Amino acid sequence: MSISTTVPAPNSKMNSESNTKKVMLSAVTPSNTLTLGNYLGALKNWVGFYENYDCYFFSVDLHALTARQDPKALLDHTLRALANYLAAGIDPKKAKLFIQSHVRQHAELSWILTCHAYMGELSRMTQFKDKSSKQGQNIGCGIFSYPILMAADILLYQTDLVPVGEDQKQHVELTRDLALRMNHLYDTELFKIPEPFIAPVGARIMSLQNPLAKMSKSDTDPNASIFLTDSNDQIVKKFKKAVTDSGTEITDDPAKPGVKNLLTIQSAITKKPIAELVEGYRGKMYGHLKLETAEMVVAEIGPIRDKSNQILSEQTELMKILREAAQAASVQAELTTTKVREALGLLSPAR
Repeated sequence: MSISTTVPAPNSKMNSESNTKKVMLSAVTPSNTLTLGNYLGALKNWVGFYENYDCYFFSVDLHALTARQDPKALLDHTLRALANYLAAGIDPKKAKLFIQSHVRQHAELSWILTCHAYMGELSRMTQFKDKSSKQGQNIGCGIFSYPILMAADILLYQTDLVPVGEDQKQHVELTRDLALRMNHLYDTELFKIPEPFIAPVGARIMSLQNPLAKMSKSDTDPNASIFLTDSNDQIVKKFKKAVTDSGTEITDDPAKPGVKNLLTIQSAITKKPIAELVEGYRGKMYGHLKLETAEMVVAEIGPIRDKSNQILSEQTELMKILREAAQAASVQAELTTTKVREALGLLSPAR
């Protein structure tokens, strides 16, 4: 089945009660350098969404702590992730771009939600089951409870729309359950009930070495993922080594996941339907597909890499953007936590 290449912007319908834009939120974990999958599945699609939505984009450094991190690397990855947002075209004057830990209400609301969550629903989280099965007995509490922090991230800003991949949809469902539970328990609308949004193009870019697995920042095979920091030569070499399939025909047949993955990457970049791309490869070999995909990726992310490096070399402006956005985000976050404190009988601190 061909994947549509049209990514619809979210509905621009305004909230009739407040006459303000609805809220869209997206975050990235700075546990490693962002990949081509992160870019095509998220960053590329978010540019321009803020014309219709009030957008919050942030780096969730607290989530990264569920695994042991090298402090310097964590700091570098946090800043680079946000530099990538800017380099990809996110306008900091139209979207809030900040670091999660700079808004203290994330941790506060996470604890309150923890006290309203159930062990059973957390233990059913697919990612917890996957990660815990690999770690044996010494499983960190953060691995178990981080979906609650994710719920706090979403609910804190009265979010309407949460762009997610299929593997994160379950977490949005938990968020909705917690919001509905607390709204019912305290007989007031403490939180909006968010909806997941799954982009139809580029939402699931697969590994170049195992096209049945999603491209991952943490893949141990250096040739499996294209990173936004890769040089042009590295990108070309990785695509030349990409796993394709038996046979010679270039098609989007699901039985050829390697070939289909390369076509999906091209479709996400060019906005052309996969069926049209397939037509252009009639009579051509896999080598043509690999090289032309590599050239498209170089042209797409090379400028982003270079601009990110420039932003990071001149951090004064970046830090100013992050500071101002965190202050603005804190204002909305405090409105939510104040309402929650009052409902629970907690005294808000004097200002």
